[in-house]
Amino acid sequence: MAENRPRRDQTLPAPPPIMGRGGPPWRHLMGEKERAKNRRGTLLRIWGYLKHQRWALVWTVLLVVLSSGLDLMIPYLMGRAIDEYILENDLPGLARTALLMAGVAVALSLTNWLQVYVITGVSQRAVRDIRNDLFARLQTLSLRFFDQHTHGELMSRLTNDVENVSNVLADSITQLISTVLSVVGVAAMMFVINARLALVSLVTIPLMMLLSRWIAKHTRRGFREQQASLGELNGIIEETVTGQRVVKAYVREQAAIEQFDAANQRLRRSAVYAQTFAGVMGPINNFVNNVGFAIVAGAGGWMVVQGLATVGTIASFVNYARQFSRPLNQISNLYSTIQSAIAGAERVFEVIDQVPELQDAQDAQPLAQVQGDVVFKDVCFGYEVGVPVLKHVSLHARSGQTIALVGPTGAGKTTIVNLLTRFYDIDSGSVHIDGMDIRQIKMDDLRRTLGIVLQDTFLFSDTVMENIRYGRLDASDEEVVAAARLANADQFIHRLPEGYHTELSERGSNISQGQRQLLAIARAILADPGILILDEATSSVDTRTEKHIQEAMLRLMEGRTSFVIAHRLSTIREADEILVINDGEIIERGTHEALLGQKGFYHNLYMSQFKGQQVSL
Repeated sequence: MAENRPRRDQTLPAPPPIMGRGGPPWRHLMGEKERAKNRRGTLLRIWGYLKHQRWALVWTVLLVVLSSGLDLMIPYLMGRAIDEYILENDLPGLARTALLMAGVAVALSLTNWLQVYVITGVSQRAVRDIRNDLFARLQTLSLRFFDQHTHGELMSRLTNDVENVSNVLADSITQLISTVLSVVGVAAMMFVINARLALVSLVTIPLMMLLSRWIAKHTRRGFREQQASLGELNGIIEETVTGQRVVKAYVREQAAIEQFDAANQRLRRSAVYAQTFAGVMGPINNFVNNVGFAIVAGAGGWMVVQGLATVGTIASFVNYARQFSRPLNQISNLYSTIQSAIAGAERVFEVIDQVPELQDAQDAQPLAQVQGDVVFKDVCFGYEVGVPVLKHVSLHARSGQTIALVGPTGAGKTTIVNLLTRFYDIDSGSVHIDGMDIRQIKMDDLRRTLGIVLQDTFLFSDTVMENIRYGRLDASDEEVVAAARLANADQFIHRLPEGYHTELSERGSNISQGQRQLLAIARAILADPGILILDEATSSVDTRTEKHIQEAMLRLMEGRTSFVIAHRLSTIREADEILVINDGEIIERGTHEALLGQKGFYHNLYMSQFKGQQVSL
């Protein structure tokens, strides 16, 4: 997701997922073809964003009507000039008509500019609302949705797809209205001037409609595939740029290039397919129009020879015939953009229509004074159906206790705290805080009472001060500094170029990993939570810094229930209870001394660390 700069008046989204090495196993690209949607329904959805601006649309229609009327006057005045002034050698009359035509042309240019001005405001307000609705929906969706979609693909929907809709709204609304009015007005004028010649000029219309309908079916499908391929390509770009250190560390530049090239080729094929069918619309329409124009010119010339029409009448009629085809040609030129916008709108509305997997129950209650008594009772859970991660887990963390979670990679440690924060819902069993099932607690209240420090620290592109303040947006500068001191971050912050007002780059890449960890700890301290979750919170700092952090953490954890996922077993010796988790089950529990005395799994882990063996927890 896009990284937003934290602000005091900003509503906080749900905390980021606790995605340790035991997190969800899937990560799918969205490069597959999408199902065909209802084009009419998509257009009606877009209209729903426009209809709220009725007065602006009324002004747009009036301006289009005026410009269409002015446009119709020019061929009529030209015919009169030929028949009444040029053939009669009436130069004063010709001069007056020429001045009138010039005035009409100026008025036409002015109304066309006003159309653009008004409709641009309409389209941009509509696109603003679409973009707001899409982003707001993303904030409400559960983490399982983000697990199944790459960030780049979602960014593509929020930017490229919405921009395609914006382009069409800005360019085509007035043209669509103008087309209808122009076609009706020109046809009426043609029948007024010469009904028989008007019927001749309409011969090619059925052929044009049949060809347009056939091309439309293929073009829309092509643009859906193109947008999906573009989303896949953006996903690859986002992952490769974000993981550039890993790419270089494992010398996988060539593999990344090949993966990108394969996705780029898929995008090229889908784009060629879409653009080929979209591009053929204009030439076909031009061919049909030229055939129609030749028929009209030939029939008109024959009628002049037979004395059935004047030269001025035919000149006006020929110009009207060109005006009749011009709007249709304009639509054909916009056709690829329109089809791309419909495909993009379908992808946008697909996300907007997503129903959040996790929602507050109708009778959900607020969580007031938090005591911190946490109970897991016979909890089972799996990220995928049929693949259990936790199996009948039961535990009881009494208020103020520190519970340590240890075990091998993938054992389920991180999953336990993912369920406590209700990033995912359990499959069976129950989780209670202070005697209340967390499914009956309002999620905002539940998450406000949790302070989280992750192994993978996330910082925003903002100042050090604002990144710490993200833990509590109404905190004063003095409270932020106090939290930083408690986390032993104040000293290194003062060494930064502008201290607390130093701007951090994306994800805080302009400071060290250990310093990022200290800022995350300061953020949690500022939040003053009732329950703490520390996922490898000191794994990225040196031993000396870790000692200072441990002292700060002990002060912070005093009187608070704390869950600690620890890599270094020496840091959890003072825990009230240590839970040893393996293959989704709690296989041992007790204090540090008691578990060592059992000579079991924990004893082997502890002793192997101090023997220097590499054990991944």
